[in-house]
Amino acid sequence: MFSGLGRFVVRRPWWIILAWVIAAGAVISLAPKLTSSSDEASFLPDHYESIRASDLQERDFPQQQNIGAIIVFQRSDGAKLTAADAADVSRISKDLAAKKIKEVQAIDPGAVSPNKLVQTSVVAMPKITNPEDTDQQDAVEQLRKDLKPELKGTDLKAGITGSAAQALDESDASERAGILVGVGTIVIIIVLLFVIFRSPIIALLPVVLIGLISPMATGLIASANKAFDMKADSSIQELLTVVLFGVGTDYILFLLFRYREALRAGEDAKGAMIHAVERVGEAITSAAGAVIVAFAALTLSTLGMLRSMGPALAIAVFLTLLAGLTLVPAVVSLLGTKVFWPSKSWQREPHGTGFAKLGASIARKPAVWAVVSALFMGALALGALGYKANFDLAGSSLPKTKESIVWQDNLEKGFPAGATDPTFVYLTSEGDEPLASGQPAAFREQLQSVKGVGEVAQPRVSKDGTTAAYSVVLSNPPASDDALATVRDRLRPAAHEDAPSGTEALVGGTTAVYVDINKAVDRDYSVVFPVAALAIMVILGLLLRSLVAPWYLMLSVALGFGATLGATSILFQQIGSQPGLMFMLPVIMYLFVVALGTDYNILMVSRLREEAREGRTPHDAAGTAVRHSGPTIGSAGVILAGTFATLMLAGNSTLSQMGFSLSFGILVAAFVMAMLFTPALTALIGHAAWWPGHGDEKRNGGGSGRAGGSDESGGAKVTGGSDGTR
Repeated sequence: MFSGLGRFVVRRPWWIILAWVIAAGAVISLAPKLTSSSDEASFLPDHYESIRASDLQERDFPQQQNIGAIIVFQRSDGAKLTAADAADVSRISKDLAAKKIKEVQAIDPGAVSPNKLVQTSVVAMPKITNPEDTDQQDAVEQLRKDLKPELKGTDLKAGITGSAAQALDESDASERAGILVGVGTIVIIIVLLFVIFRSPIIALLPVVLIGLISPMATGLIASANKAFDMKADSSIQELLTVVLFGVGTDYILFLLFRYREALRAGEDAKGAMIHAVERVGEAITSAAGAVIVAFAALTLSTLGMLRSMGPALAIAVFLTLLAGLTLVPAVVSLLGTKVFWPSKSWQREPHGTGFAKLGASIARKPAVWAVVSALFMGALALGALGYKANFDLAGSSLPKTKESIVWQDNLEKGFPAGATDPTFVYLTSEGDEPLASGQPAAFREQLQSVKGVGEVAQPRVSKDGTTAAYSVVLSNPPASDDALATVRDRLRPAAHEDAPSGTEALVGGTTAVYVDINKAVDRDYSVVFPVAALAIMVILGLLLRSLVAPWYLMLSVALGFGATLGATSILFQQIGSQPGLMFMLPVIMYLFVVALGTDYNILMVSRLREEAREGRTPHDAAGTAVRHSGPTIGSAGVILAGTFATLMLAGNSTLSQMGFSLSFGILVAAFVMAMLFTPALTALIGHAAWWPGHGDEKRNGGGSGRAGGSDESGGAKVTGGSDGTR
């Protein structure tokens, strides 16, 4: 199959390239814009209580003003506010409201804080119904411009915080992050490929080719989101960049190593490319299949952000695989050996002494290497016991210097931390009868007595009298563990229990959304993880024709996942003192480490099986496989880890966590799982690893049937004994 594909592509390279250019042009011109959302509530299913509360609010309080932003005032000298200062706050609020800024419904000055240090004005805005709409962010930007001249001649200083202000600051930060990630990814790929191949053409090849399919992938994802009404998380664009360039470069690397090997064996350029596609096609297709299946498992998530992220990344990987099997061979076959210019090293076999020594050591002492690598991953995995989830996707990811964060901190100098984003409780009649007289007031007293509740506003009753709404300010920041515990463990149970007979209480608001997301994520862990693992095991079983190997290969991946989560928790929570890791990071980390770690395991085990078929003992086969596959896996791991590490350039804690965890996980997958643990354990298990398929049995007298055999490291295989040397 792959041999036929290779011949077809090499004989018609211009037709292949033209087809890609036409397809890319059509997709890019016709596809809608890829949009994203950071509104956590928009990702939850309708049956969760926070969403039911939101629906109730829209039904019974359609005119309820939503707090879009909060203007925070302080004295410039840090002293207590005076009556004259309060008068200035009222005047400034009135002047800003008179400007009739779009999306600003009202600007109402609030009371001075009990300690007289802070006063606020609440900016009412309509509830966001379309995540693509940036009008509220534009309104905050205009308010910030108009606020500065209003403060002149007063003793006040002020800034704007709140959800719309955070969204604006996040948008600005994300734009900067996208540029940094894109540039950083390209620079790292160019530098590392140039170091590996010493060829500017190869260094630029992935940038040019993947630069063509990147907007194509974005267009296909945007079309899929529109067709299936999916929402993308706000970090999807940066993640797409590193996935396309990182995974795409890996596949190009695998192909070029095989191509160079075939040239060294004496084949002409076109024959070498056909052979490369034939030999590498099954490996990268299986590897890509594992990645795609793992990402597709995200469609089982209850969270919309993960359900949309899965297909998006699966589309990107599938398109990258198609390019790796068609577009890349077509372009390289046209260039021939000039692709390596000006380097002449492609004509010579590298010695690779470092990997040769490592392979020989593994062949001699596989038990030692298996134990050492397992202990290394297991020790780091202990750090995962301290993992805490953080649900504030907007505020926690912003630099501390952003205005919304600075003035959020200033607000907390005078008011409860939850003042910017109150929790809402609704008491509603289960029938059509209005609430009984006195019920709303009595219920307020019950809510006020809950530990962790700062204050409860007077209830507002709907026009038909069937529903009462309470604005509840929590004592802790809305996304903090303490606030979540207040809603989950005390406020909701108290509201449900104290609701009078014939009524129902619902707790909503941002903190309640976080509580429900936590519940949804716990459910997803129990579904997505095992489904993805089972699907990948099936792929491994079919590829290797073994029922044994998939089990210990997945064991190695599980250890790698634990080590990655543990190292990330230690770095960001204990050393970095962050409140927690992004709540969906373990899911993303699991899928990337499992899927991409399986890529490297597939390459190593496939080579190990190949060596065993040539008559080598299990120990010698493992040592030889490490010697020759080590450089390929190491190079691919470094490049892919480097591209993920560019996420740390964004100055965004969410993307920094993702960048570190994925890059660290890839390095563990390449240099510990695939290069040490897997070959060592395979050597220890021996022939039983291939049961019942016996895929390691010597075939046709051994050998590969062609001069030079195969060598992912780029070195031509020299027929020799079974001592692990060449």
